[in-house]
Amino acid sequence: VLFRSNRMTPSILASKAREMADAYGLGVEVLDRDRMQQLGMGSLLGVAMGSTEPPALIVVRYKPEGKASSNDHLALVGKGVTFDSGGLSIKTADGMEKMKYDMAGGAAVLGAMRAIAKLKPSIPVTAFGPAVENMINGRAQRPGDIVKTLDGKTVEVLNTDAEGRLILIDAITYAKRLGCTHMVDAATLTGAIVVALGNVNIGAFANDDAMIGRVMAAAKAEGEKMWQMPLEEDYKDLLKSAFADLSNVGGRAGGSISAAWFLKEFADPTPWVHLDIAGTAWLDDAKPYMAKGPTGVCVRTFVRLALNW
Repeated sequence: VLFRSNRMTPSILASKAREMADAYGLGVEVLDRDRMQQLGMGSLLGVAMGSTEPPALIVVRYKPEGKASSNDHLALVGKGVTFDSGGLSIKTADGMEKMKYDMAGGAAVLGAMRAIAKLKPSIPVTAFGPAVENMINGRAQRPGDIVKTLDGKTVEVLNTDAEGRLILIDAITYAKRLGCTHMVDAATLTGAIVVALGNVNIGAFANDDAMIGRVMAAAKAEGEKMWQMPLEEDYKDLLKSAFADLSNVGGRAGGSISAAWFLKEFADPTPWVHLDIAGTAWLDDAKPYMAKGPTGVCVRTFVRLALNW
């Protein structure tokens, strides 16, 4: 029932996160629009401009009892677009009803934190869930707008339907500011990854060999299929902008790679893995082991990653 956009707005998602955190002994903080404006999260807030529903940045913290096993601090970052119309770069009507699933990454990190609270890994883990609606009104972000990110870089928004990366980069920067030493994000980010890998494998991108090794090992142990995609320097030129530090899209060719490169610009130099779950977060047809609808993909991998650290 709650996996419906009118029943799971950013505010409701934040409220549910608070309830879960309180029930399982986790720390929780929700940054509202005013606080995000004070901090300078212009990229995240730009996406939320077209909706009457206020945005939220949900932060849920787990700290191990006693002394942690290392100085590492794992961040789990999940895209939480509770409905995605595409904004002024509007999607076609066909299939738009499924865009309630655009919060699957955000849901995954919250689900993982609930399990982590019970299983008690030996390192601190913090989840970040930037939650927005991408809608259209008289204040909506326009193609060609330039936003200033929390990182300080400027971004030319060429396509308002490439919104997930815009909310993730401010959350990634915030995670770094809070002292997270390693990061994984999950996002229903690109249609291009569905073209490349279908509905079988998650697309995995990384800036660090050891970090991708950890994530892939956790995924294999839990039976969640991933395939590592390239993230070479050659692809960076796709994001050039004449008016800002970078643009938010790089064209059709290599679309999932340019999206990952965009995130990498803000994750570096922190060891980071990006999981594009656009093809794996939703089942159109039920399988013997899973009902039609949201799959909960990445929850098991995130939990195993923390437990194996």
